Amino acid sequence: MRRREVIAWIGGAATWPLAARAQQPGRTKRIAVLVATAANDPDVQANLAAFTQGLQQLGWITGSNVQIDTRWGAGDSDTIRKHAEELAALAPDAVLISGNAGMAPMLQASRSVPIVFVNVADPVGAGFVESLARPGGNVTGFMQFEYSLSAKWVELLKQVAPNVTRAAVIRDPAISAGVGQFAVIQSVAPSLGVEVSPINVRDVSEIERGLEAFARASNGGLIVTASALASVHRDRIIAVAAEHKLPGVYFRRNYVDSGGLISYGIDLAGQNRRAAGYIDRILKGEKPADLPVQAPTMYELVINLKTAKALGLEIPPALLARADEVIE
Repeated sequence: MRRREVIAWIGGAATWPLAARAQQPGRTKRIAVLVATAANDPDVQANLAAFTQGLQQLGWITGSNVQIDTRWGAGDSDTIRKHAEELAALAPDAVLISGNAGMAPMLQASRSVPIVFVNVADPVGAGFVESLARPGGNVTGFMQFEYSLSAKWVELLKQVAPNVTRAAVIRDPAISAGVGQFAVIQSVAPSLGVEVSPINVRDVSEIERGLEAFARASNGGLIVTASALASVHRDRIIAVAAEHKLPGVYFRRNYVDSGGLISYGIDLAGQNRRAAGYIDRILKGEKPADLPVQAPTMYELVINLKTAKALGLEIPPALLARADEVIE
């Protein structure tokens, strides 16, 4: 948890007793949580902690007036589908979904249970909601990005490594977000003098083989698109990129914290805190169809100078000046 998040949490903590008293007595509410990634990921745990802290600030105390049932998908589609069915069978008052991979299975399991999502790319294009302003149905939430943001990753790769003429793009072809992100990257790359090669992310051996083959030629770089499987295999992706000296652009800052070069993406902990507000409103009787899908309020640019040095790269001063955080 970063310093500004800790300060916000401490400041908010003082309101918990008052908020808790404001809740009217009644039956315990039930919230189901479906996370597409693995339970042992510290970053994911921090994001869920932000969600529960947001609930506490609004008077929802786990074990008192709310029960939270959490399932983890570990990037496996069969496991995610099974857990979606289990959670729907519990008839929760609301569901929190993190990531695109859990949305379709949850909607197949229930078209009536209220769903709030975070970290979902292009929910309109994926068919999860009718529109951002009027989502309709039983779903609303907080959008990760529109696919057009993927073009920014190609631009950043050329800025930090101007000699790159080839980019390996790690994507999950089994989800709409994987297809959409790659399509945008593929469309913009030629104008920047970059040829792209997709590498599927189904398992570690596939990633390793793909990157090893790609790295046999020179002037290569790496773009990792958003998916649960990419998060599950994050450490190995970063290690293989370092082994082959591939400058990489990532969709989340936790890759850069773990040794990746540069990231541009959302503050997911912040989204989880805001999602608690939507869950609170649903538990008090509002409908997801009446709550507009919210786009990110900011994107974070994070750069790892230690990794840049290991790759022999000089980060442009203008880019450093724009960075939200520089790891040295």
